[in-house]
Amino acid sequence: MDRTALITGITGQDGGYLAKLLLGKGYRVFGLMERSTRYAFANLDYLGITADVDYLDGDMTDEASLIQAIRQSRPDEIYNLAAQSFVGTSWRQPILSTEVNAVGVLRLLEAVRHFAPTARFYQASTSEMFGNSHEDGLQTEETPFHPRSPYAIAKLYAYWIVNNYKESYGLFCANGILFNHESPIRGKEFVTRKITDAVARIKLGMLARIGLGNLDSERDWGFAGDYVDAMWRMLQRDQPANYIVSTGETHSIRDFLRVAFAHAGVADWEKRVYIDPAHKRPAELHSLRGKSDKARRELGWEPRVGFEELVRMMVDADLERVGREKGAQ
Repeated sequence: MDRTALITGITGQDGGYLAKLLLGKGYRVFGLMERSTRYAFANLDYLGITADVDYLDGDMTDEASLIQAIRQSRPDEIYNLAAQSFVGTSWRQPILSTEVNAVGVLRLLEAVRHFAPTARFYQASTSEMFGNSHEDGLQTEETPFHPRSPYAIAKLYAYWIVNNYKESYGLFCANGILFNHESPIRGKEFVTRKITDAVARIKLGMLARIGLGNLDSERDWGFAGDYVDAMWRMLQRDQPANYIVSTGETHSIRDFLRVAFAHAGVADWEKRVYIDPAHKRPAELHSLRGKSDKARRELGWEPRVGFEELVRMMVDADLERVGREKGAQ
């Protein structure tokens, strides 16, 4: 396949898995990186693809750099995965989160409109836009949005501006409303990876306990490697559309803890966890569960990795990593 893709947020979890998928399909892959993260290749190293990507300097707050990246890469497909992606940080840095996650998308769309109008554009939307809004316990493409964080509000602006540019300028634009998706290269600031890293350290005698927030929060967790396949499929359609990508199953933080500690062979997980008020959100989001029937029907997409397999995969990776760290001490 002689095609070119530009991925913003190339060093993140999704950027790495998507780049690996596209490279396997024969794409030439360009990755947009802030100069300050120029050597942050840990995720790409883990996936074994660092040397296979062409890197471009760019910043979602600098429209000129986005224009230059598009001129250099001349992409057939653009995947906008760049974001201030941690919900907790958006409460502490709401202006930065809005500049990157909302206005940054507008800057990129303007660059696409003027310099790559035939390119197909994917926007990484999020289930956080729904807040606690649902229909019969499920979120669908028609569920009303009710964002409950600066992160989600900025992402909702991006969702609507992408729709607007599709309808106003005829750009091929698709929003992927992805529910929570994890992997061994998830950032440690996210609760799932925080848990698996802590479980490994507790197992190896390097940590006593882990502090968390609301253990009753429920999420629809899938594997990032499965979800990037849905992104690619969205841009192969004859007509652009928005899709929910989810497993349709919910599990609580307690469930995640139970599976993770059991897989590591650590008993009495409740004694290893304490509630830290610092991790409570100002506005709590209780449960997310997506109905991905449209994606399954129109894209032929199915999640392959189940919840417990995902947790075990992450624990095994962290046991290996933390084991190497301990051995090097």
